[in-house]
Amino acid sequence: MAQIKPFKAVIYNQDKIKDLSKVVCPPYDVISPERQQYFHDLHPNNLIHVLLPKAAPQEDKYRIAGSYFKDWLKNRILIPEDKEAIYFYSQQYNLKGEKRTRLGFIARLYLEEKKSTFGHEHTHQEAKEDRLKLLKKVKANLSPVFVIFSDKKRIIQSIYQKYIKENKPFVEITDDEKVTHKLWRIDSPEILRDMENKMSGESIFIADGHHRYEVACAWRDEIKKKMGSYTGKESFNYLLAYFTNTDPRGLTILPIHRLVKLSYPIDPSSLIDKLIEFFAIEEVKDRSRFFFLMEKAGKTEHILGMYHNKRYSLLRLKNVKILDKIINDKPQDYRSLDVCILNYIILKDILGLDLNNKEQIAFSPHAQELIEKTDSQNGLIAFFLNPVKIQQIISVALSGNKMPPKSTYFYPKVLSGLAISRHEEPLT
Repeated sequence: MAQIKPFKAVIYNQDKIKDLSKVVCPPYDVISPERQQYFHDLHPNNLIHVLLPKAAPQEDKYRIAGSYFKDWLKNRILIPEDKEAIYFYSQQYNLKGEKRTRLGFIARLYLEEKKSTFGHEHTHQEAKEDRLKLLKKVKANLSPVFVIFSDKKRIIQSIYQKYIKENKPFVEITDDEKVTHKLWRIDSPEILRDMENKMSGESIFIADGHHRYEVACAWRDEIKKKMGSYTGKESFNYLLAYFTNTDPRGLTILPIHRLVKLSYPIDPSSLIDKLIEFFAIEEVKDRSRFFFLMEKAGKTEHILGMYHNKRYSLLRLKNVKILDKIINDKPQDYRSLDVCILNYIILKDILGLDLNNKEQIAFSPHAQELIEKTDSQNGLIAFFLNPVKIQQIISVALSGNKMPPKSTYFYPKVLSGLAISRHEEPLT
């Protein structure tokens, strides 16, 4: 079961960095090339210079990242904390006009030899190799992985009410998406022990950061082989993680939509003829009503949205038994996911696409972005999804299966640069 541990975080020195919003950034895997350039230009000490360094073709970008990190520590841009702590973290944001708050904390998570942390998404070898090279150079977890747990003992709410609510945070940032991030230190040995004990009974599910979790495990195993003997308490046995519970009042999961680029021309009526074998199709003229009806229907049935040839269409699955024939090698929890219905029936069978072809399938949580792209170029079709439910994520993870890539978008993202976990040992 879950083992957590306080740590001496490396943080930005607020005597030198007056505006922390200039130096933090989102996790690396949600930063587009345009946003990467934006953060590079924002501040010379923005963490992006370490997280996603820029380099000329002949340069080693990982060496450059390590050099930045080392120099910032030497020049006290980044400074280590004096005491071990767990960092309580609140995020206040707006969703469709509703104010929401998500509470959680940042701590080290023990990398269990036996399975007690469950992932739900497939990972890619290229991305893991990239993050492993970076980890070896900086020897630090720059961004916490995002994990969730049931919190039946109300650990988070209890800590907030007793020790956080009336105290001023030592970090408060409002980012460019108007999300307010606040951070408090919890360094009382008594409170820390209580949190560790209560968390020991929890199962942990990875929301964001599957690649970083697998990289941390691989690096741990590599170091253990080199060391020969170890205690299990070394810092490489732990991974920086942000913990929050499954409370729907703060845990927002957004869908990730698909933009398909066909390599051949397709007649709209021909496409409808193929879809109608599996779906009841309803054309909706108004954009707002289209998404309203899609969200409403998604509570009781399987429904997808499509935008093609300047037309919005709702695709309602006619019969769930269709899934037993088309996705017959996966359990019920998996094949009943809307993203799997889209992938197997439409993208793979009807359109004949390779699901791993990045040239043909693009992803975005922003529906309007895909609509505008579809209008600007021939041969594009946008497909829209409702969000995956938290219980579906847990069920698929516990069954040992993985959802298709880009199935979930947890919002808001946890900032990189608030608290960094540096490995203490002189590792090679």
